[in-house]
Amino acid sequence: MGPGSQERGTISVRLPDGTPMEVARGTTVLALAEQIGARLAQAAVAAYVNGVLVDLSTPLRDDADVRLVTTQDAEGREVFLHSAAHLMAQAVQELFAEAKLAIGPALADRFYYDIDLPTALTEQDLIAVEQRMAEIVDRNLSVSRQELTRHEALELFAGNPYKQEIIRELPENETITIYRQGPFVDLCRGPHVPDTKRLGKHFKLLSLAGAYWRGEERRQMLQRIYGTAWPTKDELEGFLKAIEEAEARDHRKLGRELELFHIFDDAGPGLPFYLPKGAVLKRTIEQWLTDRHLERGYQIVWTPHLIKADMWKRSGHYDTGYPMYFTEIDEREYGVKPMNCPGHLLIYGSQTRSYRDLPLRMFELGTVYRHERAGVLHGLLRVRGFTQDDAHIFCTPEQLESELIGVLDFAREMLKSFGFEEFSVYLATRPDKSVGSDDVWERATRALEAALARSGLPYEVDPGGGAFYGPKIDIKLKDAIGRYWQGPTIQCDFNLPERFDLTYVGEDGGFHRPVMVHRVVLAGIERFIGILIEHYAGAFPTWLAPVQAVVIPIADRHIDYGRQVRQNLLARGIRAEIDERQERVAYKIRGAEIQRVPYMLVVGDREVQEASVSVRKRSGEDLGRLELAAFCADFFANLRG
Repeated sequence: MGPGSQERGTISVRLPDGTPMEVARGTTVLALAEQIGARLAQAAVAAYVNGVLVDLSTPLRDDADVRLVTTQDAEGREVFLHSAAHLMAQAVQELFAEAKLAIGPALADRFYYDIDLPTALTEQDLIAVEQRMAEIVDRNLSVSRQELTRHEALELFAGNPYKQEIIRELPENETITIYRQGPFVDLCRGPHVPDTKRLGKHFKLLSLAGAYWRGEERRQMLQRIYGTAWPTKDELEGFLKAIEEAEARDHRKLGRELELFHIFDDAGPGLPFYLPKGAVLKRTIEQWLTDRHLERGYQIVWTPHLIKADMWKRSGHYDTGYPMYFTEIDEREYGVKPMNCPGHLLIYGSQTRSYRDLPLRMFELGTVYRHERAGVLHGLLRVRGFTQDDAHIFCTPEQLESELIGVLDFAREMLKSFGFEEFSVYLATRPDKSVGSDDVWERATRALEAALARSGLPYEVDPGGGAFYGPKIDIKLKDAIGRYWQGPTIQCDFNLPERFDLTYVGEDGGFHRPVMVHRVVLAGIERFIGILIEHYAGAFPTWLAPVQAVVIPIADRHIDYGRQVRQNLLARGIRAEIDERQERVAYKIRGAEIQRVPYMLVVGDREVQEASVSVRKRSGEDLGRLELAAFCADFFANLRG
C-alpha cells in the first residue's frame, strides 16, 4: 500500500486501533478527522502525528500514525485552556491598548495570563474582558501557526520587554513560533485550537492577583488574571461549585479564623508563625509521628541548621543550583540546610559500622529552609521555612527491598491514621540535572519497581521527576473534595553514600557501601497541616483538635465550678478552655461551633449541684447531662472514632 500510495499522490495513515486510511498527500489533520466522523472532528482540538502533538491544521505529507486528541484527554484539556488564555489576552489587548503581555500558561483546570498595565484592573474590568472574549468567539477567527527567525521575532515584539527576554533566552537552534488569531499575535509553541469558535462560551474569569515577573521579588509586578474554560455548561458549573467549596476550605482563611498561624510578610514572606492553637496542633502531629517512628525501630537524631558549604558541595546540592541560603562565619561560607541528608550522612560516618548495625534508621523532625521564589509562596502549602518528618535508612543492598516495602507500608498507615484513605502512586525517574552513573540509577530504579510490585501498588511513571541523586516514589493523597496533594516520598540513593565514602564491615570482614533511603511518610509538616485544614474544613478529629472541649458557664456564679471542671479535664489530658465572657449561652455555643471545638460543656445551677456537665457536640448533637467522669470515659472511648 505504501509504494502504490506514493505514486498516486496519496499517503497511508494508521489510526490508534490499527485501522489504515488512504488520504491525499497534504490533507490536514482536521480534514482527516472529518473523514472519520463529524462528531470526532468537532470534538478534536489537536492530534499526535508520529508521537508529536500538532495543530489540526497540520498537513500530512508522509505515511503517519495519527491519534486525534479531544478535551477528554489531558493533552487536549491543556490545548483548550491554553487557547482560552490567548482568547483572554486578545480581549485584554483590544480593551487596553497599552497592555504588555508576559506569559499565559494552562494549569490543571484553569489558565492565567500575566500582564503589565499602568492601571490596576478591577472586577468590573473582568466582566468587560469576558464580554469581549464572547465577541471574539463569535467572530470565528482562524488560528494559525507561523515560524520566525530570531531577528523577525525580536522585531515583531519590539515593544514588549517580556517577550523579547523570552526570545533572547531561547537556544540558538530553537524553532521560534507565533500564533495569530485575527489581529492578535502571541509568541507560543502551541498547539492551539483551529479557530476561536471551537472554544465556545463556557468560560469564567476567576480572580486577579499580583505576580512578579519570573517570580522574582526585585522584578516588575504584573497583574495576573485567572480564568477557566470548559466544553460544556455543566462542566463549567460543576467546576465553579468545586471552587466555592475549595474557597470555603482555604487553609489561609481558616488559619486566621481558627487562630492557628500567621505569616508576617513584613517580617519574612513564606515563614509561618504558629499561634498557640496552631502550635498545639503541630506538636500533636509531631508527637504522634515520633511515637510511631520509635515503634518501628527508628532512632531520633538532631542536626544543626547550618553547616559549612563544603558539605553541600560534597553532597551535590551546591553545584546543582539547589535553592539554598548561604551566609559567612569567620570568613568561611556556610549553607542553611534545605534538607537533613548531609547531617545524617555525617552521623553515619562518625564511627565504624558493621553489617550487624544495619539497617540503621535515623529520624529527625528537622526545620529546613529553601529559597522559594515569592511568586510561588502559598500559605502553608509553599513556604521558605518548614519542618520535615525526615528519615534516612542506611542498609545493605540485600536489605533494600524489604526496607522500601516497610516504608510504603508505614506511609499508608500514617495517611490512614489522619483520615486519608485514597491515594495515587508515581515512580519518578532520573531528571536531566542529576549526579551518578547510569548503573547506579538503573539499580535504584529497579529496587523501587520491585518494592512497588511486592506491595501490590499500581503506579504511573513520572519521567524525569526524580531527585538529582536518585529516583523516587511519590504518593499523592486524595482529600475530602477529591483533590490530590503531594504527600509521602521515598527516594533510593546509591550516590550520596559514595560521595561521603560511607562503608560498613560485612560478614566477610571487608568494607562495603551501604544504600541510603530518603523518606517522609507525611510531607513537610507545614504543608501537611495546610492539607489537613482543607481536608477537614478546620473541623479536626477530636484527637487532633487544638481545643477539644470548652466549658461554658451560664452565669458568673457558675464560673468557679466551670474552672474546676476545666482543671479536671486538663489533669486527665483533655485540652480544654473556659469561656468566661458575659454573653448569652447561645452566643457562646455558636462561637465554639465556629471555632470547630468538638465538645461544649454547659454548666449551670443543676450541674454545680450534681457535679455534672451538659454536653453538646459541634455537630449539634445533644448528649444531655453527664457526670464528669462519665463524660471523660466517653471522650476517651471515642477519641479516635
